Amino acid sequence: MRLLRLLTIAAAILSMSGCQSLIQPPLQPQVVLPTSANPNSNANANFSANANANKNLNGNINTEEASKDPLTSFIKVPPGFTVDVYAKGLECPRQLALSPKGTLFVGTKINQNGKVYAITNKNKDNVGDQVFTIADNLKCPNGVAFHDGALYVAEINRILRYDDIESQLSNSPKLAPPVVVNNQFPSEGHHGWKYIRFGPDNKLYVPVGAPCNVCEPDKSIFASIMRMNKDGSNLELFASGIRNTVGFDFHPQTKQLWFTDNGRDLLGDDIPPDELNCAERAGMNFGFPYRYGNNIPDPIFGGKAKTESNFTPPVVPLGAHVAALGMRFYNGKQFPSAYQGNIFIAEHGSWNRSKKTGCRITRVILDDTTNKKANKYEVFAEGWLNQDKQEYAGRPVDIVVADDGALFVSDDSAGVIYRISYKKPI
Repeated sequence: MRLLRLLTIAAAILSMSGCQSLIQPPLQPQVVLPTSANPNSNANANFSANANANKNLNGNINTEEASKDPLTSFIKVPPGFTVDVYAKGLECPRQLALSPKGTLFVGTKINQNGKVYAITNKNKDNVGDQVFTIADNLKCPNGVAFHDGALYVAEINRILRYDDIESQLSNSPKLAPPVVVNNQFPSEGHHGWKYIRFGPDNKLYVPVGAPCNVCEPDKSIFASIMRMNKDGSNLELFASGIRNTVGFDFHPQTKQLWFTDNGRDLLGDDIPPDELNCAERAGMNFGFPYRYGNNIPDPIFGGKAKTESNFTPPVVPLGAHVAALGMRFYNGKQFPSAYQGNIFIAEHGSWNRSKKTGCRITRVILDDTTNKKANKYEVFAEGWLNQDKQEYAGRPVDIVVADDGALFVSDDSAGVIYRISYKKPI
């Protein structure tokens, strides 16, 4: 037990560290081969949360070189898709938020002197024209959300609001002081960085991760998703039993909240799975720290569960330790019709698995875009992980759908924002 506590502390220290500022050298494309993971073994979406989640696809997808840019040439995508650099030289870019005018806002996971960026593209050439540093003195401003002309920024323990932000960009970083919307969130750094979004109900959704690898938190606000009014009032618990979600979206038709959740560490390479969940309504519990995946009990806390029958299992158990972060429903018009309603997930990649996994963009294909059934969980883009050398050339974090239907993807290791576009092959 003492060893477990020491390992947990070590994991906490590693997970709380800021991003490295050095950009890792890109890998050569001929070195990186498709090593995709597909836990789906049948057409009925009978997903299993076990070692199969990290096995190869055996060449079931077609991939091609995205481009000759050294920052993207190693990335493999399906035919017709291209990966380009939209912006580079950023420090630890994390959550993305896009304004109706096309300004791309970027949060960062920097513990001290954290930055928030705004990237413009005035000439509409699909490459960022200018990068503005909106703030450079915040504590882990991972979360950003744009709403009614204002930029909301989530630090560890508070939510800020920069009003009329786009008219102030030329003054960066000397902007008008932000409004403190709410400062009632815990100050614990372990899983304290946040991902925020406004829901269809006009409320701001804010997760609060568990302050540990695994524990029974002493406050109900931990291991949850909270929501509040846009002025910070009426903060309330929306969903519980969520270890650490750093990505969610609302279904375009049902308006239900879907989210990724990172499974606990120190149970081996293949359990527990990360999860893709759906919160159909307020008040649901997703099992942490008692159950994971399809009813995998925690060896320490599993026997303490008193409301086991009320736990909601995931829609899809994802790969173990893939670190599933940002996710988006695809509602653009650029990609082929087969991609409509798909869920794209940025898998950041494992940090302590004996053989690294994740570090890719996967997609979940729903059999009916109005319900929770899924047919497939498969790789869409990969190559950031060199399996032979067990090295990362980058680590995807978040995804947002651009107005033209392309995808923006942040990479906090390479300091890059990618743009993934599609053109029908001739």
